[in-house]
Amino acid sequence: MPTGNPELIAFIREKIRACGPVSFAWFMEQALYHPMHGYYSSGRARIGRAGDYFSNVSVGPLFGRLMARQFAEMWEKLGRPNEFKIVEQGAHEGDFARDVMEAVRDSHPGFFEQLRYAIVEPVPLLQSRQTEALSKFRDKVEWTESLKATPPFRGVHFSNELIDAMPVHLLKWTGKEWLERHVAEKENVFTFVELPLSRGDLRQRTQLIPLPLPDGYETEINLQALEWIEALSQKLEAGFVVAVDYGLSREEFFAPHRHRGTLQSYANHRVLASPLEQIGQADLTAHVEWTSLLERAEARGLTSAGFADQHHFITGLLDESSAVDAKSKRALQTLMHPEFLGMKFQYLVLAKNVQQAAALSGLRFARLRP
Repeated sequence: MPTGNPELIAFIREKIRACGPVSFAWFMEQALYHPMHGYYSSGRARIGRAGDYFSNVSVGPLFGRLMARQFAEMWEKLGRPNEFKIVEQGAHEGDFARDVMEAVRDSHPGFFEQLRYAIVEPVPLLQSRQTEALSKFRDKVEWTESLKATPPFRGVHFSNELIDAMPVHLLKWTGKEWLERHVAEKENVFTFVELPLSRGDLRQRTQLIPLPLPDGYETEINLQALEWIEALSQKLEAGFVVAVDYGLSREEFFAPHRHRGTLQSYANHRVLASPLEQIGQADLTAHVEWTSLLERAEARGLTSAGFADQHHFITGLLDESSAVDAKSKRALQTLMHPEFLGMKFQYLVLAKNVQQAAALSGLRFARLRP
């Protein structure tokens, strides 16, 4: 029998029995975001030592304080507008937003006066937790249920580990053609089956995958990430997009030695043997393919301001005045050390209607493209 949330398993099983095998993208959407039983929407997701995985935010408030410094500089680059909005997506329980707001209030009072914070959050439970975390700043914070419902803005869109959790399509190369992996049921157990590609946009994306590849090669395509950057490009009037995540360039992502792709399932800081285990009770994640994301962004009017790993991005933000106490020093080492988080995360910074966007401090040691 499948393991995980019984109600969610029953829901997926009913869908398969009624309609046949479902795409893995649909399965992943339910496992993570089903309104009642999904890993994130149910409140099951936890980060930090007692959770399922570590993130920049779980290290402590230092990450928010460092990014507050970068946001203040972005405000300067935009000419100190009377309203500068930080729009965050994937805010989890609101810790990062609180850390940023406290740091801006204490260190950048002029910026704080003009700052507004918006969180895109479709999950009522998470919005409630965010509201509690940000109670001291209630007059400066607003929420929307979707990016579509977010008004056009000047400022910065920020996300930390958002794109890797977007549902992906799983593909398999036979040596002659691409097939899409679907989730089916056999003898009351969920299993994978391969079917011909049914979506034209999926077939179009496969044409960008460099051949030759070994027979049986598996990989992922994230169509939702491309739709997301298109929608975001229409909302940003002037300012920046900062996407923090782990990923690879197209060449690295589709390299032949990655014959099993990058999809992984995490629970209690361990990788599960299959993404079909602990359904609704484990995190599902796939690396970001940065090249396609950047190309779609450029096609929609955004430009690349820079691309850097976390070690080099934070190094650029630090200066001689960046004195830290012993506790913050340990947090800084965790954020920057190559064997911890320093090389795990990358920063793609995009700009629109900004002069000298590449001159941002965090991009001091960046390259222009992934």
